[in-house]
Amino acid sequence: MSVDFAAAKAWPFEEARKVALRVKASAKGEALFETGYGPSGLPHIGTFGEVARTTWVRRAFEALTGLPTRLVAFSDDMDGLRKVPDNVPNREMLAGFLGRPVTAVPDPFGTHESFGHHNNARLRAFLDRFGFEYEFASSSDYYRSGRFDAALLRMAERHEAVREVILPTLGPERRGTYSPFLPIHPKTGVVMQVPMEEVRPGEDLLVWVDPATGERHGTRITGGHCKAQWKADWALRWFALGVDYEMSGKDLIDSVKLSSRICKVLGGEPPIGFTYELFLDEDGHKISKSKGNGLTIDEWLHYAPPESLAQFMYNQPGRAKRLHFDVIPRAVDEYVQNLDRLRAAPGPDNPAWHIHGGPTNDPGTPVSFTMLMNLASVINADAPEMLWGFLRRYAPDASGETHPLLARLVEHAVAYYRDRVAPTKQHRAATEAERPAFEALAAALRAQLAELEALPPDEQARAIQDIVYDAGRREPFLEPAKDGRMGVSRAWFNALYQVLLGQPEGPRFGGFVALYGIAGTIGLIEAALARQDADGTAA
Repeated sequence: MSVDFAAAKAWPFEEARKVALRVKASAKGEALFETGYGPSGLPHIGTFGEVARTTWVRRAFEALTGLPTRLVAFSDDMDGLRKVPDNVPNREMLAGFLGRPVTAVPDPFGTHESFGHHNNARLRAFLDRFGFEYEFASSSDYYRSGRFDAALLRMAERHEAVREVILPTLGPERRGTYSPFLPIHPKTGVVMQVPMEEVRPGEDLLVWVDPATGERHGTRITGGHCKAQWKADWALRWFALGVDYEMSGKDLIDSVKLSSRICKVLGGEPPIGFTYELFLDEDGHKISKSKGNGLTIDEWLHYAPPESLAQFMYNQPGRAKRLHFDVIPRAVDEYVQNLDRLRAAPGPDNPAWHIHGGPTNDPGTPVSFTMLMNLASVINADAPEMLWGFLRRYAPDASGETHPLLARLVEHAVAYYRDRVAPTKQHRAATEAERPAFEALAAALRAQLAELEALPPDEQARAIQDIVYDAGRREPFLEPAKDGRMGVSRAWFNALYQVLLGQPEGPRFGGFVALYGIAGTIGLIEAALARQDADGTAA
């Protein structure tokens, strides 16, 4: 089946078309994508999002044009160590190296030649964990090897023009000392933020004074003897490498504008950019590392597969997202639905096409993640095998070998139930007004038990769902439908979840009954009503 990529409407293709126009105009014959990192911190969930989204645009570009691409993962590891991190050993030792490039700071963990190399290794391991294709680039290596020399000399020639871009954004004190060049102190090794007395590009020389000693120094512009201040450094990188596309967060909008202007001052064209929104917590507040109100990538991957995190990142990247535990099950099931659609109709407007890098034969899962979690809740599952007992009856052809995604979801469902659901699970009693509907449901299931059990799972789930609706067609669950007749309100299903499952919400109930078992569901209803008969309170 041929795919018309030119007609694709998915946002990665919209971005890819912009890159295609740029590359066509430049006649380069390939596109360079970039993502950047600060090496003093550890990779996090936002790192995954930026690389995944950039990768989707890259793949869309390749599908659209057939041209080769590269993705450079650039670490600004020549940046000076500004403060001692709280989460490392040997903090006292690190305090003696403040201000030095992180690749010139000893590794507090004692495993690599420097702190920068240690964090770079963790970054690469993080990217490799998810199978991203990239070229790793070290700022220290690029500066010291001379790859930035020509661009640095160009910046020296345009020194005052670069300063004119940045100075209006600075306070009076910093304005008097600002230079895009940060020389490396020849004695202390510290990355210096000092004004330049002279910039002599023809002599490859910066002249500056150490404010602590009054000593005058001459530092080479090239060869890794200085680096650029970070906004200028970003522009320098774009100019030197010819970057075609780079994403960044909303918090860097102003920096992107300034770096773009500097890139043009140098004689280059800034890359196509995309601004993604930042994450919020469940209350709508900005996520802060210091507050700890976010969700880590390890927490997500403990409760759900990485494809679900990719699904979460794919959806509307230009809108702020609430990132908390409750979004995980929805993201899993949305991915599962898209995976089913992709098998039936492989096309690039499906998020799963981008997550998998094209069509896939992955069989997916015969039951939703929400269904598995509710089953785990009802049976108080503390081991995956407890869920498999029900799954073998419901879907005899499914196993860990034939349905690897299902096997992973079973493990995740047990973990999510144990950690996130069980501590807060609380059944409520059915009210006197609700009780007749529960009794009617149990009676109808009992009366049609043999007939229902003879049906295939899908047909059985639909038939049970009809019975569930019929049982709820009574007060207090009636409400006017669009056709004017009385229908069943959402309150009936909320009551089912709260009374029988001990949760505020749940799956399509007919499907749950088919998975859990009709006789077992009758037992759930009878037990719930018996508890109420005994003391009139929730269990």
